[in-house]
Parts: sequence; structure tokens; C-alpha cells
Amino acid sequence: MIKTVCVYSASSTQIDKIYNDAAAELGKLMAAAGIRLVNGAGTMGLMRTCADAVMDAGGEAVGVIPEFMVARGWHYDKMTKLIVTEDMHSRKQTMAELSDAAIALPGGCGTLEELMEVITWKQLGIYSKPIIILNTNGYYDPLIAMLHKAMDEHFMRPEHAGIWETANTPSEALRMICTSKPWNTEKAINTARI
Repeated sequence: MIKTVCVYSASSTQIDKIYNDAAAELGKLMAAAGIRLVNGAGTMGLMRTCADAVMDAGGEAVGVIPEFMVARGWHYDKMTKLIVTEDMHSRKQTMAELSDAAIALPGGCGTLEELMEVITWKQLGIYSKPIIILNTNGYYDPLIAMLHKAMDEHFMRPEHAGIWETANTPSEALRMICTSKPWNTEKAINTARI
């Protein structure tokens, strides 16, 4: 049963309203379903939008952020719970450990790096939880095409396409995490090499 979802997302405030609307909708739906949010505790952008939506709807939002970001005042102190880690790696590891699934909203380098890391972990058999790419406004189309090109060019195996699922709406993303098929980590280990 999915109780906690890690949501990777942008901290930018300069993005189109469509992305904020999707983040807010996801947060409301998570709270309504009794699903706790785990995110990077950012004080701006989609991170804050999603956290506010969860908490405004009566849900819990757990933020995980490294010490140096807290020292710079980059943390959102209104989170239900704030976990401070030693560094960025510990932050990502903690977010993955605390959650039952991951959803990637649109974002920049940080979001892309978080998404690619859990995809890699799943490919290597050290992460078995659902990974959903929320492709709002077709944002992730180029990345998905690149991943498929990697398969076409034999940098990845075709079965690696099962590592993630792609949703177009927040409701579809939540439905997918609840119906996702278990990932066979033993098979993943055997297919990690090309």
C-alpha cells in the first residue's frame, strides 16, 4: 500500500502557471488519498506549491534538506516535519527511503538528476519502488525520447522501459503508483549490464 510519495520538482518561480496548477492538484489529491508527501523542502516553486496544497488539504508534508541549504535559508519551515541531512547525497537517499514511490514533476537540473538517479538505482536492483514521470504539458517528451533512443542504440535494454511509467495528469500519476507492478530486482541485477 502506498502511504508516502516522494515528489521531485522545481524550485523556480518563473515557470508557466500550468506547472503550478498540476503541482497543486497533485498535492490535493495526495492529501485526499491519505498519502504523505516527501520532498526537498524548498521554499519556492513547485516544491512549495505541492507542499502547501498537501497541508492546506489536511495532509502531511515532510521536507528533507541538507545543512548547507538550511544555513542559506532555502528551507521551507512550514513543512509538517523537516529532516536536515549532512549533504545532498544523504538528502536523496533519505527521500527514497522514506517513500513508497516517486513522482517527478517538471524541473531543472536538480529534478532531472534526482529522477535519473532513482531510475539508475532501479536498473541496478537497489530500488524497487514505482517511478512515475508526470509529463505536464509534454515537458518530459525530450527526455523520454532520449531514454528510448538509448534503448534503440543498445545503451539500455528494452526491458528497462518498465523502470518508469509516464502520466499526463496528477490523477493518472496517483492511479499508476497504486497499480504499478512490482519490479523484479533479481531480474534487474541480471539485466543491469548490456
